Amino acid sequence: MQKSTILYSIISGFLVLIVSSCSSLNVVKGYNPVALETTAFEVPYFSSPETDYVYKANITVYGNELSGIFIAKKINKTTHRVVFTTEFGNKLLDFEISETDFKINSIVEELDRKILINTLKTDFRLLLKNSYVIKQQYDNQESRVYLTEDGKINNYLFISKAENKLDKIVNASKRKERINLFFTSENNIFATKIVIQHYNIKLRIELNYLQTQLN
Repeated sequence: MQKSTILYSIISGFLVLIVSSCSSLNVVKGYNPVALETTAFEVPYFSSPETDYVYKANITVYGNELSGIFIAKKINKTTHRVVFTTEFGNKLLDFEISETDFKINSIVEELDRKILINTLKTDFRLLLKNSYVIKQQYDNQESRVYLTEDGKINNYLFISKAENKLDKIVNASKRKERINLFFTSENNIFATKIVIQHYNIKLRIELNYLQTQLN
């Protein structure tokens, strides 16, 4: 079947990890360190338990593409449920995820690979995280950047000054950028477009908000 062939190609791509050739990390080049304006930041995206966040998803990995529907729902204060289906409504995966817990409700056999699951867990956890503790702040004329720490990994949150919106998250080790998340938002309540770009593997996920929500 075509679906199985595409999924097999995507799995094969995940098995070929490429080590990034980036040298020293300089995420905040052109920004000046300043005194903290706040010690906490709340992300509005995916924060409402009353909303089903439904997106058209396009995944590109090592030249292979897969399209479907991405649905995220906040089911309690700490946990989101994530479902990914084909465009015809066939469920491919169903996760429950928080900052500390991860549960697989269902997953098709073709996607049931540890490296893929761990990658998606990292992506979804970063995408759906609502609260950050701020350690440092950097500013330039257009944006301010909040630095947060997650173990050995840093997250840099780029906030536009003009609209006070979260535009980008850079997930990085001490030396290398790992993942960038780009957000397009019209009203700072939900993101109309999200791009997740990896730098240690050839993986890109694009999510475009669907006005007609699916149940």
